[in-house]
Amino acid sequence: MVARSYTVAFEGVDARLVEVQCAISAGIPAFAIVGLPDKAVSEARERVRSALGNMAIALPSKRITVNLSPADLPKEGSHFDLPIALALLAALDVVPREMAEQTVALGELSLDGSLVPVIGALPAAMAAAEDDRTLLCPAGCGAEAAWVDAVRVIAPRTLGEVVQHYTGRAVLAPATPGEAKMAGRIANLSDVKGQERAKRALQIAAAGRHHLLMVGSPGSGKSMLAARLPGILPPLSPREALETSMIHSLAGLLAEGGINRARPFREPHHTASMAAIVGGGRGAKPGEISLAHNGVLFMDEFPEFGRTVLETLRQPIETGEVVVARANAHVRYPCKFMLVAAANPCKCGYLADPARACARAPQCGADYMGRISGPLMDRFDLRVEVPPVAYTDLDMAEGGASSAEIAASVLAARQVQRSRFGESSGLRANADLSGEALDRFARPDADGRALLVRVAERFGLSARGYHRVLRVARTIADLEGATEVGKPHVAEAVSFRIAFTSEV
Repeated sequence: MVARSYTVAFEGVDARLVEVQCAISAGIPAFAIVGLPDKAVSEARERVRSALGNMAIALPSKRITVNLSPADLPKEGSHFDLPIALALLAALDVVPREMAEQTVALGELSLDGSLVPVIGALPAAMAAAEDDRTLLCPAGCGAEAAWVDAVRVIAPRTLGEVVQHYTGRAVLAPATPGEAKMAGRIANLSDVKGQERAKRALQIAAAGRHHLLMVGSPGSGKSMLAARLPGILPPLSPREALETSMIHSLAGLLAEGGINRARPFREPHHTASMAAIVGGGRGAKPGEISLAHNGVLFMDEFPEFGRTVLETLRQPIETGEVVVARANAHVRYPCKFMLVAAANPCKCGYLADPARACARAPQCGADYMGRISGPLMDRFDLRVEVPPVAYTDLDMAEGGASSAEIAASVLAARQVQRSRFGESSGLRANADLSGEALDRFARPDADGRALLVRVAERFGLSARGYHRVLRVARTIADLEGATEVGKPHVAEAVSFRIAFTSEV
């Protein structure tokens, strides 16, 4: 008779249910695992054998066959240890078979029988909830998986506790959700002296989730400004936190097994490969753009990234998702992120300073910024020059509004947008507006429309650029509490669009 338990195999953020079948039959003693397992899964038999031996459970001198169904689905990872052990314990009649069949399990076994946390507990909990089964996972994953209210999560520390729970000798209480601790001190925007226009651009970008490009000489404060962006962003909504945490769970980034309500802030180095940025590698893991989902992707020294890497950003920016297609994998990840890029105006960085610029100025500036293609540049909603800070500004006692004050205005603007769009629309910020929704919510008044038409004709704005100006103008109006987009809002949005551009 075949005993069964269940586990999952990951395809992007989706978890596919896998049936673990265990049969013990007469024959030459052997322990075989079939069903397209990788090396880590094949080695599970030795970990399971040792863990059971530490519990004084000897394997019978018979043929043990474990099948992972569907057999044509690749099985990867050490999280198959626990479901294999559970199915084997059910086949040996150590635990009730019907209870094992009602369980989705994942976890790695140590040789002494203790359970090691694994990645993917949150997507696994979603799969268990959809199939109306209990989730069994290591204690280190319980706080993470328990965020899915529709599933009962049992989180033992050892395989022995699993046996005691299923036999009723020591029933474990269901795990409770955990929340990761926030970082200590978040850098304050008031630390930045001067740069009021750049601060305004940050506020608008945060309020509407707009993409921002900052260009300025070395030491002008571009990276310092970007580092203070997390302090003005609104916290993740419960739905956004679950979406983001599912991706971070697959990447093994959830600290202390809990969910963080702070928006992710990713800052890859300019030497990062395409697989690191977009996703890929072994198992087609999520890249930086997916890890920044619902948060910020900060790319410093933007033109120094590889041209191919930069061009791969174009489609995800528009669609909010990326498909990682490889010979052995084809997975889809969400990636609605806010792109914040920083760049020097030229290779030497001092294009605007005749005393320090190189001999190739101004051609060096055109060549350097030319590394950013026109279609990619067109996708930045806000473009701002960050000039050098005057020495006198460094002696200022105050640096303007604090992060808390700006964060309050950003949160108020986001709440206005949510109430305007409604939960069922799928729109979360003004950056998502397009088509009929853009015409409905961001149509300017007569004066604003006339100004935008003149600007579009004068500077040759593309249709994408035209629509992005409207989205930014809608955000500026929200920050001011205006119900209608007026000429001043359009004028400010245009000023950030044509600050520097190939369209000029």
